[in-house]
Amino acid sequence: MTARLDTAGPGAITRRDSLGCSVAALEDQKELVGTGFVVYRKQHEGSAVSRVETPPSGRGLLLGVALSAGHRRRIFADGATAAYDFEPDSCYVRSFSDTYRADIETGFDFFLLEVSHAALHQTFSEMGLPLAECLSCTPGTRDPVLASLSRALLPMLDAPDRQVPLFLDQVVSAIQTHVATRYHGAAVRTPGGLSPRQFSIAKERLAAGLDGNVLIADIAAACGVSRGHFIKCFRDETGLTPYQWLLHLKVERARDLIVSSRLPLADIAITCGFSDQSHMTRTFSRLTGSAPGLWRRGH
Repeated sequence: MTARLDTAGPGAITRRDSLGCSVAALEDQKELVGTGFVVYRKQHEGSAVSRVETPPSGRGLLLGVALSAGHRRRIFADGATAAYDFEPDSCYVRSFSDTYRADIETGFDFFLLEVSHAALHQTFSEMGLPLAECLSCTPGTRDPVLASLSRALLPMLDAPDRQVPLFLDQVVSAIQTHVATRYHGAAVRTPGGLSPRQFSIAKERLAAGLDGNVLIADIAAACGVSRGHFIKCFRDETGLTPYQWLLHLKVERARDLIVSSRLPLADIAITCGFSDQSHMTRTFSRLTGSAPGLWRRGH
């Protein structure tokens, strides 16, 4: 994302990032780009008041979740101003279709998700909701579900080279479904469960993508259902999310190869879709209670 320059007065130039934050005021920032969305983490030390502002655009929606306590911002809208306080797990949702201007009065640590206009409308359509440019959420509203989903993505922001597309897509899809359900204001359509044939298709698609490069959107489309509905039905049927189910499948295949072959553990890890041997060891140990090497010696 590129930054832009704004003139705040004679001789004064403020370099802003894509979300309207002063680049000089940010202590740290990370971002991860996906299909139809961008995930960010931005931190501001709060040593001075800083302005955030963006002009109207068709970029879609931005939601933010406070990761720390004590943040306050003053938002300007419709000729009025109001101050809002944020505690951990409190959030805001705003549309890029509106002018946004706020004074940041304290430091912050925020998880942010930008959802494109097309992706947002796809979510509404899948859920049987009317199209809408914005959602109704009072800044500072506490939302533990949204916060829990958001925090699940923080490790990927710290190590973007180790991201798993399936996991990223699954969590972002769940966030969009939750936000639409809670803040749209219209009743959500509740379709029935998946058929045995649909579950078979889903499991075949997941098994074909052991490396995690398969996307929830593709599997849901193959089953003819929405992403959120697919994730819910899959979890209800198996007790696992699609990503968790795939991890169990990887460990099951690794366990079989460890016992039935003389392949080095590093080769087995790659064959079964793990990023490396250490990744396999961590996952294998967590799900079986035993390290791969111990499993081989014991069997």
